[in-house]
Amino acid sequence: MATYPILRDAPRTLRRPRNASKQTSLTFLPTAARHGTCEFPNEASAPTPAPSRGTKPDSELVGIARLAAFSPCAEVKRGTEYFLLPVKSILNHCSSPRVPFRFTVNPYRGCEFGCHYCYARYTHEFMEVPGDEFESKVYVKQDAGALMDRDLSLEPVWGEHIAIGTATDPYQPAERDFQATRSILEKVAKREGLNVSITTKSNRVVRDLDLLKVINERSLLSVNLSITTTRASLARALEPRAPRPDLRLGAVRELRSAGIPCGVLAMPIVPGITDGAEDLEALAKAASEAGAQWFAGNVLFLRSASLEHFIRYIGAEFPRLATQYRDWYVRHGNAPSAYRDEITQRVRELREKYGMGWRPGRSPDGRPPRSWKSPQMELTLNEGGSDGSRPSHNAPYW
Repeated sequence: MATYPILRDAPRTLRRPRNASKQTSLTFLPTAARHGTCEFPNEASAPTPAPSRGTKPDSELVGIARLAAFSPCAEVKRGTEYFLLPVKSILNHCSSPRVPFRFTVNPYRGCEFGCHYCYARYTHEFMEVPGDEFESKVYVKQDAGALMDRDLSLEPVWGEHIAIGTATDPYQPAERDFQATRSILEKVAKREGLNVSITTKSNRVVRDLDLLKVINERSLLSVNLSITTTRASLARALEPRAPRPDLRLGAVRELRSAGIPCGVLAMPIVPGITDGAEDLEALAKAASEAGAQWFAGNVLFLRSASLEHFIRYIGAEFPRLATQYRDWYVRHGNAPSAYRDEITQRVRELREKYGMGWRPGRSPDGRPPRSWKSPQMELTLNEGGSDGSRPSHNAPYW
């Protein structure tokens, strides 16, 4: 049984306008409204002066911060501003040895789901936008489909894992109108031999079943539904605008019925809030019943803007946990290793109990994944007067 104290406390979708103004130009500094003073482009004759929301004067902004500052505002809804962000590429290199992918794709910067624990809040600071505005200022990457098509042609992607939705949700409410994610998948569906994963909290992913089926036939595909709890009220407190847990589990069921490889990520596991034995058991059981092929979970990690935001949130909503969170996270950004090891073991036991793998293509005992074989004819080499065939390179599933 538990040897490390488990924190405990009592616990506590959206429509988009159909007609949205869209910009397809790759112009980097269009004449448009500044972020923070959003007016529709056809109402703005020139950038409206506004107090800087960052740490630098506007004249000193460079790179992504300057692009964000001059991004045109497409619309405003429910207190969230949507900006059209010109970017140079969609496919991003990832060199961290801690993650199982080489390339990442995030069609949006910022996320309207507003999960209080979201680690990616710090990415807004790169644009000189406060992390607390992560859900109120969402940047839509322009020409996502065209850029993805170009990037897939230029980058050495064959057999490399391309992870979609690593920082922001690709199926957040903005996707209903802007369809940046779908435009990317349309380009992926035209290619063979790719290795693609999608991670989302939204049941909207089933909208793209037509494309996912094609991708699954021509490449390696896995879809991860991120679910932290089966309790709707708790999920609403932690993830204010994300779809209900039952809707996400329904998406798992629908994806599996369509033959799409799909699993559940209990990420993050929030100490004292979603880490209870009964809570994790209920989630694992629900995932299994929905047909999830894998089940994994990691303990909450916090840094910079995310740390500041979540510590304030805990103090306001779960005050009995505030002191413990400050002790654990303020200096190290993570829970103690003994606690993390205990949660890892608990998740492993649940995975084995319900017969789910620990990642796409893996069984509970860690057997190697299936691999995709190129439909192209194998190359034939002539050496020493005899023919021999060179086997095709098999891309790992993950």
